[in-house]
Amino acid sequence: MPNHARPETAADSDRDDAFSRVSAHTAPPAGTEAVAAAFAGPLSEHWGDGMREPALRAGFASTGSDGLRRRSGIPEAGDRAVWDAADPVTIDRLRVDAEAERGLPWADVTASLFARYVRDGDREHYEAAVYARQHRFTRAVVLAAATRTDEWMDEAADGAVVLCEQSTWSLSAHDDANARRGFVVPDAASPYVDLWAGEIVAQLAVADRVIGADWERRWPGVRERIRHEAELRVFTPFETRDDFWWLGYWREVNNWNPWILSNVLLAAVLLLDDPERIARITARALDSLDRYVATLPADGAIDEGVAYWWNGAGRMLELLALVSQLTDGGLEAASLPLVAEVLRFPMRMQLGGDWYVNVADGPARSRGGEPWQLPFRWGLRTGDGRVADWARGARRPGRPLASVAGGLPRFVRALADPEWRDATPADPPLPASVWLPSVQLLVCRSRAGDASGLALAAKGGTNDENHNHKDLGSFIVAAGGRPLLVDIGKPTYTRQTFSAERYRIRAMQSGWHNAPAPHGLEQGEGPDFVARVLRAPAADEPIELSLDLAGAYPLAADEEWTRSFRLARSGRIEITDTWRLRSSAAGAGAATPAAVLHLVAAGEVRVWGGRVLVTADGHSIAIDAQGIVPTVEEWRLDDPELSGVWGDTLTRLGYALPDASGSITTTIEEAR
Repeated sequence: MPNHARPETAADSDRDDAFSRVSAHTAPPAGTEAVAAAFAGPLSEHWGDGMREPALRAGFASTGSDGLRRRSGIPEAGDRAVWDAADPVTIDRLRVDAEAERGLPWADVTASLFARYVRDGDREHYEAAVYARQHRFTRAVVLAAATRTDEWMDEAADGAVVLCEQSTWSLSAHDDANARRGFVVPDAASPYVDLWAGEIVAQLAVADRVIGADWERRWPGVRERIRHEAELRVFTPFETRDDFWWLGYWREVNNWNPWILSNVLLAAVLLLDDPERIARITARALDSLDRYVATLPADGAIDEGVAYWWNGAGRMLELLALVSQLTDGGLEAASLPLVAEVLRFPMRMQLGGDWYVNVADGPARSRGGEPWQLPFRWGLRTGDGRVADWARGARRPGRPLASVAGGLPRFVRALADPEWRDATPADPPLPASVWLPSVQLLVCRSRAGDASGLALAAKGGTNDENHNHKDLGSFIVAAGGRPLLVDIGKPTYTRQTFSAERYRIRAMQSGWHNAPAPHGLEQGEGPDFVARVLRAPAADEPIELSLDLAGAYPLAADEEWTRSFRLARSGRIEITDTWRLRSSAAGAGAATPAAVLHLVAAGEVRVWGGRVLVTADGHSIAIDAQGIVPTVEEWRLDDPELSGVWGDTLTRLGYALPDASGSITTTIEEAR
């Protein structure tokens, strides 16, 4: 069964459509209202009735709406203890960028750009215009709070009105107007609450909290306009519609769930003056979030990878922190073992520097704009010094504390955190070995805490994962923290990316992963195509993982393929493939081999007979598949999403296996 749309991020390059079993525009089943009942999940088990509306209503009534806003942690511009101490490097960087655009027209979000998603599949140009508006607005709001000057108050007011006048807050790739009514423009009578409706309402709400008092003096009416649009476009739909799939009432949820919920609840706290209504929205948000938490495995793995952690599990952590603040610690999740494991996931995936183990649509390299204050704060909250150190590893003297790409709420939280402002860089933990059985993912290296030498990441799993690529049995090898045998990641998103034609995209195919191709076959699609663990890594050395990959391909019942990974004490990596296939035209003299082993290399590739040397950024590996001379195919990259990570080219090596049965060990060593 082909997968369809399931959204993505904003912190890494920040798009938003992810990959799921059901289309985001699939209609809910009849009787949806009947299943929108209280959910008994991990949060409910932990908090009981404390997360339900009656208890929240009682607590919020005594706190009052003003008290709830104070507990949100978002400071007003009048709180000079915060704004006068704001990191000057961050403010100066904002000012340089903001001065360059002030006085210019705001980015034009046209109907023609919106319609392109339906007409030719392009979504990038519409999204780029929306993001440009939001980034400019964020800069103006922060500078208005930091300087209290009319010029930045005026710029921020312009931005608020521009966003309020935007036809829709939903992105073109998410809006349901075309699927529901055949429109190529938004349906103003029925606003769709997607990721970006949540992002924009939270951005406007934080702006109102930060500089609203100044707007009252200079721009009366702006705050009322923000509340009007928030009510129409977000609050009323959120409270009255059970058919939004991301609520979890009639299909499984993904990162849309915490991403939207965290923004909607923050906006409600900051914009609404009715504590009872805020309690009702909080209870609804927590009940829905519980459905997301219930999908997370006990080992904390995120099958979409690190890039999606920031806008899935990371958004969950932000929502849980906000709820703790609103209830004055009455609803606290820091002690939940699952929370601690989820928090550790991205730290465990670091290869070295800004390189990470990437699976599915995730990029292999951090773009640097992640909201590092989030895991830093949660590392302190849970007492996990390794996570706090990992986050501190991203602090660089002379660089801003945060990026506008992460959104205004995250930017303000980073500025308002003096411990994050004063944090100094730390060495990354780089665990020696991590095994996550829920996704069958092994990450190991020669020495803990040391990026030098080789690191191996090997993956099993299923071909029904979120943002799925056909990558069962694939692996990554890094030298000095730099990936040289790689997982390509995602190209630029288009309409094809989340359609039945997804696997026509080269980067999604098993033939362009470090995986075997028995009979030259691609891996199959959907939940029936899986890897099976034959031997899991043990605590002792050397580290080994063995997978049965026959179920990843449309093979006959009596055909076999196993792949084993071994990191020897010497640091050498060994990948052993053992197979038994039905004979066809294969044989020593056949033109078509029985199978091909593919390796995708990033860097300069040199072949001497059966020995291959891959070099990039001063790091090298030597590859030997028992002397077989590989074919070499170069892919010239013309997609900025890929070339921005890997450079101009990637190289695919093909090792032909002529016999219908056999075994071969590929060795990979660091070359000096």
